[in-house]
Amino acid sequence: MSKPCCRLRPVLPAVLGVLLLLPGLGRPAGADEIPSQVIRQAFSKWSSSLCLVMFSQELTDPRSGETRRREGTALGLLVRSDGLVITHGHLQTDTSRITDARVRIDSGNTPGELPAVVLGKPDELNLLFLQIQAPEGTAFPAVSFSDVPLQLGDPVLILGRMSESVDYAPGVTLDYIASVVDTPRTAYCLGGGLKMGFLSGPVLNARGEVVGVTGLEMSEEEGGGLYSRSGVPMVFQTALLAPCISAPPRPGGSAEPKPAGEEAWLGVFTQPLKPEFAAYWGLSEPGGLIVSTVVPDSPAAQAGIRPGDIIKSFDGKPQRATQDREVLNFSRLVRDTGPGKTVRIELLRDGQPMSLDVTLSTRPQSAQDAEEYEEDVLGLTVRELTRDIRIALNIAEDVQGVIVRRVASGSPAQAAKMRPGVIIMSVGEQTVTSIEEYRQAIEHLRAARPDEVPLFARLGSATGFFRVRPRW
Repeated sequence: MSKPCCRLRPVLPAVLGVLLLLPGLGRPAGADEIPSQVIRQAFSKWSSSLCLVMFSQELTDPRSGETRRREGTALGLLVRSDGLVITHGHLQTDTSRITDARVRIDSGNTPGELPAVVLGKPDELNLLFLQIQAPEGTAFPAVSFSDVPLQLGDPVLILGRMSESVDYAPGVTLDYIASVVDTPRTAYCLGGGLKMGFLSGPVLNARGEVVGVTGLEMSEEEGGGLYSRSGVPMVFQTALLAPCISAPPRPGGSAEPKPAGEEAWLGVFTQPLKPEFAAYWGLSEPGGLIVSTVVPDSPAAQAGIRPGDIIKSFDGKPQRATQDREVLNFSRLVRDTGPGKTVRIELLRDGQPMSLDVTLSTRPQSAQDAEEYEEDVLGLTVRELTRDIRIALNIAEDVQGVIVRRVASGSPAQAAKMRPGVIIMSVGEQTVTSIEEYRQAIEHLRAARPDEVPLFARLGSATGFFRVRPRW
């Protein structure tokens, strides 16, 4: 009797042997398209600009408000000779922040570990900027960018650092441009997987020119909004980076804002006109902005805009939003138009077209701009009550206080079951209507050292007291 299974056994290893010897199999696409000499020259020229960002990070549980700390490392890239560094933006989000940062440099005139200040992230890029603290006049080995466009299929060289097991040694990897996406802005997608040690690393073309850095956009759940393409390694090209390097974010802020009074405000909350909404209302095509809320006394309210109106054009610019992330395009358009300008808004009301002229005003302070205050007596980080918070949480104007942003893990406030979203209206016998009054109340507690502090607070529509016992 024949035994076919026995005859097959020697065949499989032989086939695998042939496959493993096929040219280029298992190698990154583009590996044979960038000459080895170019790779070595690029590495020699720019690897000194790679640094290691070492940090302490505070992570907040969004459900409970509890915080915990961890230590970590990430690739950093020196982008200016005065010590401006970029690293990947996932290090700082709504639920995580860097509390202490150091930068390790292994080459140049100032090797060693240096302290750094976290500056923040630009609105349009998921990159975190830091500034090394060094004596004035210190020159660091920074990378230089070339504004050269990439094309579909182009091979690229990426510089980065290997893992801790090889002492974070600088290294290279090869990839290629697998896709070019045109909306909402041009995006170059990489074809291979990207190791963490190469995230925010410089990207070079086949001529050895540095044309951008690698990055990952945040998901909408992480706050990515307009440019959400989460999970896809991308190239942030020079044209996007250059303005941020010239004018980086401010310490404690997200992005370099316009001078006060330069951002315009309409006063509406909107959502996209998706195909299912258009079909429900019997509209011929989707695309536009459904007004869900009109802020009282805002320019929109004064012009007669109502909830349910569908904005189809703003200042002559058609509005065709069908996805949530496209709403940010409209918000940015309004802000950049400038306060005091009168614009025409074309809209649909009950299916009928109409036009309204609206004079924009200056954008009021938002939660993003609001001052925060962190204290260690009760273990709370609180924030001002801004208009957008009031609208989102349906808080009336006569409710005064500060809103809890974070609750420190293991703190007296956590033991008292406090959580984010609680509005503190008094601390002990002191009424609190602002950050400054809350700060004064905490200093009073620090001096008096009471065994227990009653906090009168509001959560939703309910009010009551939290009994907090500080640990002196």
